[in-house]
Amino acid sequence: MRFETLAVHAGQHVDGATRAVSQSIHVSTTFERAADLTYPGGHVYSRTSNPNRDALEHCLAALDGGAQAAVFASGQAATMTIFQALAPGDHVIAPNDAYFGTGKLLREVFAPLGIPTTFVDLTDTAAVQGAVRPETKLIWIESPSNPLLRVTDIAAVVAIARRAGALVACDNTWATPVLCRPIELGADLVMHATTKYLGGHSDVLGGAVIAREDGAMFERIRLLQRSGGAVPSPFDCWLVMRGVRTVAYRVRAQSDSALAIARHVETNPAVEAVHYPGLPSHAAHAVAARQMSGFGGMMSIQVRGGRAAAIAVAARCEIFTRATSLGGPESLIEHRESVEPPETKTPANLLRISIGLEHRDDLIADLDRALSPV
Repeated sequence: MRFETLAVHAGQHVDGATRAVSQSIHVSTTFERAADLTYPGGHVYSRTSNPNRDALEHCLAALDGGAQAAVFASGQAATMTIFQALAPGDHVIAPNDAYFGTGKLLREVFAPLGIPTTFVDLTDTAAVQGAVRPETKLIWIESPSNPLLRVTDIAAVVAIARRAGALVACDNTWATPVLCRPIELGADLVMHATTKYLGGHSDVLGGAVIAREDGAMFERIRLLQRSGGAVPSPFDCWLVMRGVRTVAYRVRAQSDSALAIARHVETNPAVEAVHYPGLPSHAAHAVAARQMSGFGGMMSIQVRGGRAAAIAVAARCEIFTRATSLGGPESLIEHRESVEPPETKTPANLLRISIGLEHRDDLIADLDRALSPV
């Protein structure tokens, strides 16, 4: 079954009683037990399982080509649960350009618990190999990375991990399974902030972990999900399922527009650099072309004139909304350094851009106006 068909039908069914095509939202927190003490409906209590959550997990496992999926109340909850599944003394390798919240978890939450991390440039396989220790148990990939859109050769990192006896987890939020399926490249776990492209409408918070195999690591993740209780509500699951049904067409449209906009903005004299893997000038363009079917809807630009000039460009935008997050129908622009912690390495003149579903010509005109000298 092709991806578009899976996105529409995986986890969905026509209601047997009402024949409703759209799924019902099951808000009950508890489920009746039979006289023989069994649970004929398959559910006991909504922290451990719920019909909407089961449907979403089945859907996301199918989309990523995994054996199992577990969904969470946020992308950060999903990320944290993967790290929680490790043991004290286990070593992690993670990228030095990634969502700052991931690094914050590793440095401030897990390092004090005896789970150290080495941060390296994951696009440099020699650096990754050099960071491996006997106790390395997990390599964390984020590709494309946030905010510099670095692209990691997933298969190459998987090969290093296999030799080391380590697992590979990939944050695939920006690429989505529409454009990249890390499990097919050898990754053991895939994480999505379903808040972003999978939900797709800027109206739901969520996260997911998809596992290649239903093995010990995933069983640990499932235990933490159900015991810790960082689970999404039935309505949140329903909203993500609603978004998934159109994700293939939304992401491809956003990716096509982003490529056109990146090509245009790259020629603007007010722009110092454009970070977008679809451009031949991108350092990992060949890697991205090999492991992705499109280059995504995210880009970053660095504005000549420094921090003040970048902030002024964002202020002059009329169609782009100055807001964080990404993946919704509206285009967003954000001065990223100002929302990250003081130790951030994000360039002060960088603007992160999420391309939405507006007409690309309108977006180009808006950026041209904003980048023009006052």
